[in-house]
Amino acid sequence: MHQFIDRRANPKGKSHGNRQRFLRRARENIKERVDRSVRDKSIQDGEGVAADGEKVTIPARGLKEPRFFHGAKGGNRQYVLPGNKEFVVGDTIPKPKGGTGQGGGEASEDGEGEDEFSFTLSRDEYLEILFDGLELPDLVEKTMVETETIGTRRAGLTTAGTPNNLNLVRTMRNSLGRRIALRRPSTQAQAELEAEISALEALAPLSASQEALLAELQERLDGLRRKRRVVGYIDPLDLRYDTFVPEKIRNSRAVVFCLMDVSGSMQEREKDLGKRFFLLLHLFLSRCYEHTELVFIRHTHHAQEVDEDTFFYARETGGTIVSTALDKMREIIADRYPPDEWNIYGAQASDGENFGNDSTRCKHLLLNDILPVCQYYAYMEIIAEMSTALLNSPETGDDLWQNYREVKAQAPHFEMQRVSMPEHIYPIFREFFLPRVKGGQNA
Repeated sequence: MHQFIDRRANPKGKSHGNRQRFLRRARENIKERVDRSVRDKSIQDGEGVAADGEKVTIPARGLKEPRFFHGAKGGNRQYVLPGNKEFVVGDTIPKPKGGTGQGGGEASEDGEGEDEFSFTLSRDEYLEILFDGLELPDLVEKTMVETETIGTRRAGLTTAGTPNNLNLVRTMRNSLGRRIALRRPSTQAQAELEAEISALEALAPLSASQEALLAELQERLDGLRRKRRVVGYIDPLDLRYDTFVPEKIRNSRAVVFCLMDVSGSMQEREKDLGKRFFLLLHLFLSRCYEHTELVFIRHTHHAQEVDEDTFFYARETGGTIVSTALDKMREIIADRYPPDEWNIYGAQASDGENFGNDSTRCKHLLLNDILPVCQYYAYMEIIAEMSTALLNSPETGDDLWQNYREVKAQAPHFEMQRVSMPEHIYPIFREFFLPRVKGGQNA
Protein backbone atom coordinates (compact mmCIF):
# COMPACT_ATOMS: atom_id res chain seq x y z
CA MET A 1 0.00 0.00 0.00
CA HIS A 2 1.41 3.38 -1.02
CA GLN A 3 1.32 6.37 1.29
CA PHE A 4 1.61 9.86 -0.19
CA ILE A 5 2.80 12.68 2.05
CA ASP A 6 2.90 16.24 0.76
CA ARG A 7 6.26 17.68 1.85
CA ARG A 8 5.94 20.88 -0.15
CA ALA A 9 5.98 24.18 1.67
CA ASN A 10 2.46 25.51 2.05
CA PRO A 11 1.92 28.85 0.31
CA LYS A 12 -0.17 31.46 2.08
CA GLY A 13 -3.72 30.22 2.60
CA LYS A 14 -2.94 26.66 1.42
CA SER A 15 -2.53 24.92 4.78
CA HIS A 16 -6.25 24.38 5.36
CA GLY A 17 -6.10 20.68 4.44
CA ASN A 18 -3.16 19.99 6.75
CA ARG A 19 -4.89 21.83 9.59
CA GLN A 20 -8.11 19.88 9.12
CA ARG A 21 -6.19 16.60 9.05
CA PHE A 22 -4.53 17.54 12.35
CA LEU A 23 -7.93 18.43 13.87
CA ARG A 24 -9.32 15.05 12.84
CA ARG A 25 -6.37 13.18 14.40
CA ALA A 26 -6.57 15.11 17.67
CA ARG A 27 -10.37 15.47 17.65
CA GLU A 28 -11.00 13.46 20.80
CA ASN A 29 -8.63 15.57 22.91
CA ILE A 30 -9.81 18.81 21.29
CA LYS A 31 -13.45 17.88 21.87
CA GLU A 32 -12.73 17.25 25.56
CA ARG A 33 -11.05 20.67 25.92
CA VAL A 34 -13.85 22.44 24.04
CA ASP A 35 -16.50 20.78 26.23
CA ARG A 36 -14.57 21.83 29.32
CA SER A 37 -14.15 25.41 28.09
CA VAL A 38 -17.86 25.93 27.42
CA ARG A 39 -18.69 24.68 30.94
CA ASP A 40 -16.30 27.14 32.57
CA LYS A 41 -17.20 30.30 30.66
CA SER A 42 -19.50 33.09 31.68
CA ILE A 43 -22.22 34.49 29.45
CA GLN A 44 -19.90 37.29 28.28
CA ASP A 45 -17.10 34.81 27.56
CA GLY A 46 -19.46 32.74 25.46
CA GLU A 47 -20.07 35.70 23.18
CA GLY A 48 -16.33 36.25 22.90
CA VAL A 49 -15.84 32.68 21.74
CA ALA A 50 -18.33 33.20 18.97
CA ALA A 51 -16.31 36.15 17.70
CA ASP A 52 -12.66 35.38 18.39
CA GLY A 53 -12.24 31.60 18.58
CA GLU A 54 -10.71 29.70 21.46
CA LYS A 55 -7.21 28.74 22.59
CA VAL A 56 -6.99 25.06 23.57
CA THR A 57 -4.18 22.95 25.01
CA ILE A 58 -3.94 19.22 24.30
CA PRO A 59 -1.35 16.53 25.18
CA ALA A 60 1.57 16.40 22.75
CA ARG A 61 1.40 12.60 22.72
CA GLY A 62 0.11 11.30 19.43
CA LEU A 63 0.78 14.45 17.40
CA LYS A 64 3.77 13.01 15.55
CA GLU A 65 3.26 11.42 12.18
CA PRO A 66 2.96 7.62 12.52
CA ARG A 67 5.62 5.55 10.77
CA PHE A 68 7.02 2.01 10.68
CA PHE A 69 10.40 1.22 12.23
CA HIS A 70 12.34 -1.80 13.40
CA GLY A 71 11.55 -2.90 16.93
CA ALA A 72 14.27 -2.61 19.54
CA LYS A 73 13.56 -6.09 20.89
CA GLY A 74 14.04 -9.46 19.19
CA GLY A 75 16.31 -10.58 16.36
CA ASN A 76 20.09 -10.66 16.10
CA ARG A 77 21.90 -7.39 15.61
CA GLN A 78 25.50 -6.29 15.41
CA TYR A 79 26.51 -2.74 16.28
CA VAL A 80 29.74 -0.87 15.63
CA LEU A 81 30.58 1.23 18.68
CA PRO A 82 33.52 3.49 17.77
CA GLY A 83 36.03 4.38 20.47
CA ASN A 84 35.28 1.38 22.68
CA LYS A 85 38.51 -0.10 24.12
CA GLU A 86 37.00 -2.41 26.74
CA PHE A 87 34.89 -4.84 24.69
CA VAL A 88 35.46 -7.12 21.71
CA VAL A 89 33.06 -8.90 19.35
CA GLY A 90 30.86 -11.32 21.26
CA ASP A 91 31.00 -9.50 24.61
CA THR A 92 27.70 -8.58 26.25
CA ILE A 93 27.02 -5.37 28.13
CA PRO A 94 25.55 -5.92 31.62
CA LYS A 95 22.16 -4.39 32.26
CA PRO A 96 22.29 -1.42 34.71
CA LYS A 97 20.95 -2.15 38.16
CA GLY A 98 17.51 -0.75 39.00
CA GLY A 99 17.42 2.82 40.23
CA THR A 100 20.72 3.86 38.64
CA GLY A 101 19.21 5.28 35.44
CA GLN A 102 18.26 8.89 35.09
CA GLY A 103 14.67 9.77 34.31
CA GLY A 104 13.84 12.26 31.59
CA GLY A 105 10.71 13.83 33.11
CA GLU A 106 10.19 16.67 35.52
CA ALA A 107 8.46 16.29 38.87
CA SER A 108 4.75 17.05 38.75
CA GLU A 109 2.34 17.97 41.53
CA ASP A 110 -0.59 16.03 40.03
CA GLY A 111 1.38 13.13 38.55
CA GLU A 112 1.12 14.39 34.99
CA GLY A 113 4.49 14.99 33.37
CA GLU A 114 3.45 14.99 29.71
CA ASP A 115 4.27 17.87 27.39
CA GLU A 116 1.32 19.84 26.06
CA PHE A 117 0.62 21.60 22.77
CA SER A 118 -1.37 24.84 22.58
CA PHE A 119 -3.02 26.39 19.54
CA THR A 120 -6.04 28.56 18.70
CA LEU A 121 -9.19 27.29 17.06
CA SER A 122 -10.94 29.67 14.71
CA ARG A 123 -14.55 30.64 15.38
CA ASP A 124 -15.87 28.23 12.74
CA GLU A 125 -13.66 25.36 13.96
CA TYR A 126 -14.69 25.92 17.57
CA LEU A 127 -18.40 25.99 16.79
CA GLU A 128 -18.12 23.01 14.43
CA ILE A 129 -16.61 20.88 17.20
CA LEU A 130 -18.97 22.29 19.82
CA PHE A 131 -22.10 21.40 17.83
CA ASP A 132 -20.78 18.32 16.03
CA GLY A 133 -23.57 15.82 15.36
CA LEU A 134 -26.44 18.05 16.55
CA GLU A 135 -29.54 19.00 14.57
CA LEU A 136 -33.07 20.27 14.92
CA PRO A 137 -35.09 17.06 15.38
CA ASP A 138 -37.63 16.02 12.74
CA LEU A 139 -37.04 18.93 10.38
CA VAL A 140 -39.34 18.17 7.43
CA GLU A 141 -40.15 19.79 4.11
CA LYS A 142 -43.04 22.20 4.09
CA THR A 143 -44.51 24.18 1.21
CA MET A 144 -42.32 26.44 -0.90
CA VAL A 145 -40.97 28.43 2.06
CA GLU A 146 -37.34 27.34 2.56
CA THR A 147 -34.10 28.23 4.30
CA GLU A 148 -30.54 27.37 3.28
CA THR A 149 -27.55 25.82 5.05
CA ILE A 150 -24.01 25.68 3.70
CA GLY A 151 -22.55 22.32 2.66
CA THR A 152 -20.02 21.05 0.11
CA ARG A 153 -20.22 18.99 -3.07
CA ARG A 154 -17.75 17.28 -5.40
CA ALA A 155 -16.54 19.50 -8.23
CA GLY A 156 -14.30 17.25 -10.30
CA LEU A 157 -10.54 16.71 -10.18
CA THR A 158 -7.49 18.94 -10.10
CA THR A 159 -3.72 18.47 -10.38
CA ALA A 160 -2.99 20.27 -7.07
CA GLY A 161 -4.42 19.70 -3.65
CA THR A 162 -3.86 18.29 -0.18
CA PRO A 163 -3.04 14.63 0.50
CA ASN A 164 -6.33 14.00 2.27
CA ASN A 165 -8.16 14.84 -1.00
CA LEU A 166 -6.01 12.55 -3.16
CA ASN A 167 -8.12 10.50 -5.59
CA LEU A 168 -6.19 7.23 -5.46
CA VAL A 169 -8.16 5.44 -8.22
CA ARG A 170 -7.68 8.22 -10.77
CA THR A 171 -4.02 8.67 -9.77
CA MET A 172 -3.23 4.98 -10.26
CA ARG A 173 -5.09 4.95 -13.58
CA ASN A 174 -2.95 7.86 -14.83
CA SER A 175 0.18 6.11 -13.54
CA LEU A 176 -0.68 2.90 -15.39
CA GLY A 177 -1.39 4.72 -18.65
CA ARG A 178 1.89 6.65 -18.48
CA ARG A 179 3.91 3.49 -17.72
CA ILE A 180 2.31 1.67 -20.65
CA ALA A 181 2.87 4.61 -23.01
CA LEU A 182 6.55 4.95 -22.03
CA ARG A 183 7.05 1.17 -22.08
CA ARG A 184 8.31 0.97 -18.51
CA PRO A 185 9.72 -2.57 -17.96
CA SER A 186 7.76 -4.68 -15.55
CA THR A 187 9.21 -6.34 -12.46
CA GLN A 188 8.43 -9.71 -14.06
CA ALA A 189 10.56 -8.90 -17.13
CA GLN A 190 13.43 -7.84 -14.90
CA ALA A 191 13.15 -10.99 -12.80
CA GLU A 192 13.13 -13.22 -15.91
CA LEU A 193 16.22 -11.51 -17.32
CA GLU A 194 18.07 -11.83 -14.00
CA ALA A 195 17.16 -15.54 -13.84
CA GLU A 196 18.47 -16.07 -17.39
CA ILE A 197 21.77 -14.37 -16.51
CA SER A 198 22.13 -16.44 -13.34
CA ALA A 199 21.52 -19.66 -15.27
CA LEU A 200 24.10 -18.69 -17.89
CA GLU A 201 26.71 -17.76 -15.25
CA ALA A 202 26.24 -21.17 -13.67
CA LEU A 203 27.53 -22.81 -16.90
CA ALA A 204 31.27 -22.33 -16.23
CA PRO A 205 33.51 -22.31 -18.19
CA LEU A 206 31.66 -20.36 -20.91
CA SER A 207 32.30 -20.52 -24.63
CA ALA A 208 32.92 -17.38 -26.67
CA SER A 209 29.34 -17.27 -27.90
CA GLN A 210 28.01 -17.72 -24.35
CA GLU A 211 30.21 -14.90 -23.07
CA ALA A 212 28.93 -12.65 -25.84
CA LEU A 213 25.35 -13.59 -24.96
CA LEU A 214 26.06 -12.94 -21.26
CA ALA A 215 27.47 -9.50 -22.05
CA GLU A 216 24.42 -8.74 -24.18
CA LEU A 217 22.05 -9.82 -21.40
CA GLN A 218 23.97 -7.73 -18.83
CA GLU A 219 23.69 -4.72 -21.09
CA ARG A 220 19.96 -5.28 -21.55
CA LEU A 221 19.52 -5.64 -17.76
CA ASP A 222 21.40 -2.38 -17.12
CA GLY A 223 19.22 -0.60 -19.67
CA LEU A 224 16.09 -2.11 -18.17
CA ARG A 225 17.04 -0.99 -14.65
CA ARG A 226 17.93 2.48 -15.89
CA LYS A 227 14.60 2.87 -17.65
CA ARG A 228 12.70 1.72 -14.55
CA ARG A 229 14.49 4.43 -12.57
CA VAL A 230 13.76 7.11 -15.14
CA VAL A 231 10.11 6.12 -15.65
CA GLY A 232 8.93 6.05 -12.04
CA TYR A 233 5.98 4.08 -10.76
CA ILE A 234 4.27 7.28 -9.54
CA ASP A 235 5.07 10.66 -11.06
CA PRO A 236 3.81 14.07 -9.88
CA LEU A 237 2.05 14.35 -13.24
CA ASP A 238 -0.13 11.37 -12.27
CA LEU A 239 -1.55 12.92 -9.12
CA ARG A 240 -5.23 13.89 -9.14
CA TYR A 241 -7.11 15.47 -6.25
CA ASP A 242 -10.81 15.75 -5.55
CA THR A 243 -12.10 19.29 -5.37
CA PHE A 244 -15.10 20.52 -3.39
CA VAL A 245 -17.06 23.75 -3.66
CA PRO A 246 -19.51 25.32 -1.19
CA GLU A 247 -23.14 24.55 -1.87
CA LYS A 248 -26.30 25.93 -0.37
CA ILE A 249 -28.57 23.12 0.79
CA ARG A 250 -32.23 23.98 0.95
CA ASN A 251 -34.12 22.99 4.07
CA SER A 252 -37.58 23.84 5.24
CA ARG A 253 -37.88 27.05 7.18
CA ALA A 254 -37.87 26.79 10.97
CA VAL A 255 -38.72 29.02 13.91
CA VAL A 256 -37.50 28.39 17.44
CA PHE A 257 -39.34 29.88 20.44
CA CYS A 258 -37.18 30.61 23.50
CA LEU A 259 -39.25 30.88 26.69
CA MET A 260 -37.51 31.94 29.92
CA ASP A 261 -38.86 32.52 33.42
CA VAL A 262 -37.52 35.83 34.85
CA SER A 263 -39.83 36.03 37.88
CA GLY A 264 -38.77 36.74 41.44
CA SER A 265 -38.15 33.08 42.21
CA MET A 266 -35.45 33.03 39.52
CA GLN A 267 -32.37 34.42 41.28
CA GLU A 268 -29.18 35.46 39.47
CA ARG A 269 -27.82 31.89 39.57
CA GLU A 270 -30.94 30.43 37.98
CA LYS A 271 -31.10 33.19 35.36
CA ASP A 272 -27.43 32.69 34.52
CA LEU A 273 -28.00 28.96 33.91
CA GLY A 274 -30.99 29.70 31.72
CA LYS A 275 -29.03 32.26 29.71
CA ARG A 276 -26.19 29.78 29.22
CA PHE A 277 -28.62 27.30 27.69
CA PHE A 278 -30.23 29.83 25.36
CA LEU A 279 -26.84 31.28 24.37
CA LEU A 280 -25.75 27.80 23.25
CA LEU A 281 -29.02 27.43 21.35
CA HIS A 282 -28.51 30.81 19.68
CA LEU A 283 -24.96 29.93 18.59
CA PHE A 284 -26.07 26.49 17.36
CA LEU A 285 -28.83 27.89 15.17
CA SER A 286 -26.62 30.71 13.84
CA ARG A 287 -23.88 28.21 12.96
CA CYS A 288 -25.95 25.41 11.41
CA TYR A 289 -29.12 27.04 10.05
CA GLU A 290 -28.62 30.21 8.07
CA HIS A 291 -32.10 31.76 8.15
CA THR A 292 -33.81 30.08 11.10
CA GLU A 293 -35.82 32.62 13.07
CA LEU A 294 -35.82 32.96 16.84
CA VAL A 295 -38.63 34.36 18.95
CA PHE A 296 -37.69 35.42 22.50
CA ILE A 297 -40.39 35.38 25.19
CA ARG A 298 -39.81 36.41 28.83
CA HIS A 299 -42.44 35.94 31.49
CA THR A 300 -43.24 36.71 35.11
CA HIS A 301 -46.98 36.87 35.88
CA HIS A 302 -47.33 38.18 32.32
CA ALA A 303 -45.37 37.39 29.15
CA GLN A 304 -43.97 39.56 26.40
CA GLU A 305 -42.02 39.07 23.19
CA VAL A 306 -38.66 40.86 23.40
CA ASP A 307 -35.57 41.33 21.29
CA GLU A 308 -32.31 39.46 21.85
CA ASP A 309 -30.61 42.10 24.01
CA THR A 310 -33.61 42.44 26.30
CA PHE A 311 -33.95 38.67 26.59
CA PHE A 312 -30.37 38.15 27.75
CA TYR A 313 -29.58 41.32 29.68
CA ALA A 314 -32.71 43.19 30.88
CA ARG A 315 -33.63 42.89 34.56
CA GLU A 316 -37.20 42.13 35.55
CA THR A 317 -39.02 40.56 38.47
CA GLY A 318 -42.55 39.69 39.53
CA GLY A 319 -44.84 36.75 40.19
CA THR A 320 -44.81 33.47 38.29
CA ILE A 321 -47.53 32.33 35.88
CA VAL A 322 -45.92 30.01 33.35
CA SER A 323 -48.98 29.61 31.15
CA THR A 324 -48.68 33.26 30.05
CA ALA A 325 -45.55 32.34 28.05
CA LEU A 326 -47.34 29.43 26.38
CA ASP A 327 -50.31 31.68 25.58
CA LYS A 328 -47.96 34.21 24.00
CA MET A 329 -46.28 31.46 21.95
CA ARG A 330 -49.69 30.24 20.75
CA GLU A 331 -50.71 33.76 19.72
CA ILE A 332 -47.49 34.38 17.76
CA ILE A 333 -47.79 31.04 15.94
CA ALA A 334 -51.36 31.83 14.92
CA ASP A 335 -50.39 35.33 13.81
CA ARG A 336 -47.08 34.78 11.95
CA TYR A 337 -46.08 31.11 11.57
CA PRO A 338 -48.59 28.84 9.80
CA PRO A 339 -47.71 25.23 10.74
CA ASP A 340 -48.07 24.06 7.13
CA GLU A 341 -45.23 26.40 6.12
CA TRP A 342 -42.97 26.39 9.19
CA ASN A 343 -41.16 23.85 11.33
CA ILE A 344 -41.91 25.07 14.85
CA TYR A 345 -39.72 24.34 17.88
CA GLY A 346 -39.94 25.35 21.52
CA ALA A 347 -37.30 25.60 24.27
CA GLN A 348 -38.29 26.56 27.80
CA ALA A 349 -36.26 27.23 30.96
CA SER A 350 -37.80 27.65 34.42
CA ASP A 351 -37.09 26.91 38.07
CA GLY A 352 -40.29 24.83 38.26
CA GLU A 353 -42.22 27.16 40.57
CA ASN A 354 -45.68 28.21 39.43
CA PHE A 355 -48.77 29.92 40.82
CA GLY A 356 -51.72 27.89 42.08
CA ASN A 357 -53.20 25.44 39.59
CA ASP A 358 -51.54 27.09 36.60
CA SER A 359 -49.39 23.99 36.00
CA THR A 360 -52.49 22.04 35.00
CA ARG A 361 -53.35 24.75 32.47
CA CYS A 362 -49.78 24.54 31.12
CA LYS A 363 -50.27 20.83 30.54
CA HIS A 364 -53.50 21.39 28.60
CA LEU A 365 -51.97 24.20 26.53
CA LEU A 366 -49.06 21.98 25.54
CA LEU A 367 -51.12 18.91 24.71
CA ASN A 368 -53.97 20.69 22.91
CA ASP A 369 -52.42 23.77 21.29
CA ILE A 370 -48.61 23.81 21.27
CA LEU A 371 -47.32 20.26 20.70
CA PRO A 372 -49.76 19.40 17.86
CA VAL A 373 -48.07 22.10 15.71
CA CYS A 374 -44.51 21.65 17.06
CA GLN A 375 -41.81 19.40 15.67
CA TYR A 376 -40.06 19.29 19.04
CA TYR A 377 -40.24 20.93 22.47
CA ALA A 378 -37.49 20.94 25.13
CA TYR A 379 -38.01 21.89 28.77
CA MET A 380 -35.09 22.55 31.14
CA GLU A 381 -35.83 22.89 34.87
CA ILE A 382 -33.24 24.66 37.01
CA ILE A 383 -33.06 23.31 40.55
CA ALA A 384 -31.10 24.42 43.61
CA GLU A 385 -27.47 23.35 44.01
CA MET A 386 -28.38 21.50 47.22
CA SER A 387 -31.08 19.50 45.37
CA THR A 388 -28.76 17.47 43.15
CA ALA A 389 -30.51 14.27 44.29
CA LEU A 390 -33.44 15.34 42.09
CA LEU A 391 -31.25 14.93 39.00
CA ASN A 392 -31.52 11.16 39.35
CA SER A 393 -35.13 11.14 40.62
CA PRO A 394 -37.43 12.10 37.74
CA GLU A 395 -40.45 10.82 39.69
CA THR A 396 -40.16 13.58 42.31
CA GLY A 397 -40.66 17.28 41.74
CA ASP A 398 -42.97 20.26 42.05
CA ASP A 399 -46.38 20.57 40.44
CA LEU A 400 -45.06 21.92 37.10
CA TRP A 401 -42.57 19.06 36.77
CA GLN A 402 -45.24 16.44 37.51
CA ASN A 403 -47.64 17.91 34.95
CA TYR A 404 -44.87 18.04 32.35
CA ARG A 405 -44.11 14.38 33.06
CA GLU A 406 -47.68 13.60 32.04
CA VAL A 407 -47.11 15.59 28.85
CA LYS A 408 -43.93 13.62 28.11
CA ALA A 409 -45.80 10.33 28.55
CA GLN A 410 -48.25 11.35 25.81
CA ALA A 411 -45.94 13.25 23.44
CA PRO A 412 -42.70 11.56 22.29
CA HIS A 413 -41.45 14.84 20.78
CA PHE A 414 -41.47 16.51 24.21
CA GLU A 415 -38.24 16.25 26.23
CA MET A 416 -37.43 17.46 29.76
CA GLN A 417 -34.25 17.57 31.84
CA ARG A 418 -32.96 19.12 35.06
CA VAL A 419 -29.78 21.09 35.74
CA SER A 420 -28.28 22.49 38.91
CA MET A 421 -24.75 23.61 37.93
CA PRO A 422 -23.10 25.26 34.91
CA GLU A 423 -21.30 22.06 33.90
CA HIS A 424 -24.69 20.36 33.39
CA ILE A 425 -25.79 22.76 30.64
CA TYR A 426 -23.74 21.55 27.68
CA PRO A 427 -24.36 17.79 28.18
CA ILE A 428 -28.10 18.47 28.52
CA PHE A 429 -28.02 20.68 25.43
CA ARG A 430 -26.38 17.90 23.40
CA GLU A 431 -28.94 15.41 24.67
CA PHE A 432 -31.77 17.70 23.59
CA PHE A 433 -30.49 18.14 20.02
CA LEU A 434 -28.93 14.83 19.08
CA PRO A 435 -30.41 13.31 15.90
CA ARG A 436 -33.56 11.37 16.72
CA VAL A 437 -35.20 8.42 15.06
CA LYS A 438 -38.94 8.26 14.55
CA GLY A 439 -40.66 8.07 17.91
CA GLY A 440 -38.52 10.66 19.67
CA GLN A 441 -35.58 8.52 20.81
CA ASN A 442 -31.97 9.61 20.26
CA ALA A 443 -30.36 8.00 17.24
